[in-house]
Amino acid sequence: MSTNFWELLQQHQGDLTRSGRTVAEYLVQHAAEAQYLSISSLARECQVAEATVFRFCRALGFEGYHEMRIALAQANATGVLVNQQEPAPDADTATLCEHASALFMTAINGTQNALSPQAVEQAVALLHSARQVFCMGQGGSMAAANEICARFACITNKFRAVADSHMQVMAASLMTEQDVVLFVSYSGATRDLIETLRTAKANGAKVILITHYEDSPGAKLADLVLLCGAQESPLDSGSIPIKVAVLYVAEVLVLRYILDDKPGSTEAQERTTEALAVKLL
Repeated sequence: MSTNFWELLQQHQGDLTRSGRTVAEYLVQHAAEAQYLSISSLARECQVAEATVFRFCRALGFEGYHEMRIALAQANATGVLVNQQEPAPDADTATLCEHASALFMTAINGTQNALSPQAVEQAVALLHSARQVFCMGQGGSMAAANEICARFACITNKFRAVADSHMQVMAASLMTEQDVVLFVSYSGATRDLIETLRTAKANGAKVILITHYEDSPGAKLADLVLLCGAQESPLDSGSIPIKVAVLYVAEVLVLRYILDDKPGSTEAQERTTEALAVKLL
């Protein structure tokens, strides 16, 4: 929508219910933070139902919550991670290097603070006991899931990546209690994610979700949630620092996995290293 978010809010003040005005007041007072919240998080902060937030979005003329978040982000004119100023149009390359470094450090530090060591230990216990581990995601999250699968490939052959959403739900339909799904989803709120996780859970599989939102629909279906603390603006979808934050979580999993079975992991690494040696010149 071409109209500025704040102009829309002003135009439709009279259309809002009392609870809708509560949402509006929160957005006015917390505009910078609100653009990063899921619909569940915003509803909790405003102490209203998710349906109230959805009706608020529709009252302003948006199709849904995602469109409203984008408009809010555009109005805020950020498009970058929290506490990071956007580079000036005439910034030199050295300045851009410093800016990128700050973004990566913010993403990693945020994830380090959000990640629960206990959740990591429980997740690794599930990975060790699993017959198969299915690494899944959609879009950019699938790229991260592929990297996780590749990282584990040097120590075990039980990990497999499933990229296509149709294949994901098919794989889920054949899972058993011995299988584990390792799903990467920053939002934790896509239709394909929910469909796949519901199918996997119905067949007894365990679910580990790497996400930013612990109150997301996907998190409610997961057995364990590993939090990615990095924040992504709706204007910056596919952010590389976010992927790095996810891979930070993955590396912690790998390190814990190796130390929990040092002899077996060491032997596997030696064998895969020897196998790859013939590929080098």
